[in-house]
Amino acid sequence: MAKKQKPEECKQKVAEYMLTYGDMMTLLLCFFVLLFSFSSIDAKKFEAIIQSFSGALGVLDGGTTVQDAPMLDSGLMDENTSSEVLEMQNFQKLEETIQEYLNENQLSESVTVLEEEAGLLLRFQDNILFDSGSADLKPESLEIMSYIAQLLNAEDFEDKFISIEGHTDNVPMNSPRYPSNWELSVVRSSNVVRFLVENNNMDPKRISASGYSEYHPVAPNDNAENRAKNRRVDILILKTIHYKDSSKNQ
Repeated sequence: MAKKQKPEECKQKVAEYMLTYGDMMTLLLCFFVLLFSFSSIDAKKFEAIIQSFSGALGVLDGGTTVQDAPMLDSGLMDENTSSEVLEMQNFQKLEETIQEYLNENQLSESVTVLEEEAGLLLRFQDNILFDSGSADLKPESLEIMSYIAQLLNAEDFEDKFISIEGHTDNVPMNSPRYPSNWELSVVRSSNVVRFLVENNNMDPKRISASGYSEYHPVAPNDNAENRAKNRRVDILILKTIHYKDSSKNQ
């Protein structure tokens, strides 16, 4: 009896792993199509994702992404993170701008710019703004206060909350106008706020005045130099997240 002839074998054999590989690629494609159908697409983010797959799956040309990694990261960055980074950059620019102004006008010893967790702090020694025992702004102080107001009214900072804080040393204050350091510290901060609002069109809803008397010193009140450090007005420009947190607690 004649033997049955086997079907003609393929001359070219395909590697067995290619079947599994092909199935995997098909499943991945279906998975991303499903994700795409359920999502709202940001054009820039979608483009960054597509470019990141360029060559990685052996389907598109090329072996690396078209964009550099930092640009890809920024494309995938969520909106909250992106706004925080932008705010941080704006605060850094503001700090540099103010410091440059202080250096050019020989004011660095009287005004200090400090980077705080809550925001940017501008610390004015009292002698640059007021005469001893007075809460009236000196005429020569109006220029720098107007300059600060101009910066804070700019687009990048027009939504930032500003806290003005008055501080004194521990030397008792007793005058008909200011019976104690409480009155002096509060009136000083109030006069700064009033000047910014009435003379520089700052929105009164985004600014506050407070006085702390002698009870928030930055140095021990043990000598004249340290007491001078404690007599100050602090202007704190709050970051958005800290302003929101403080509003919730009110």
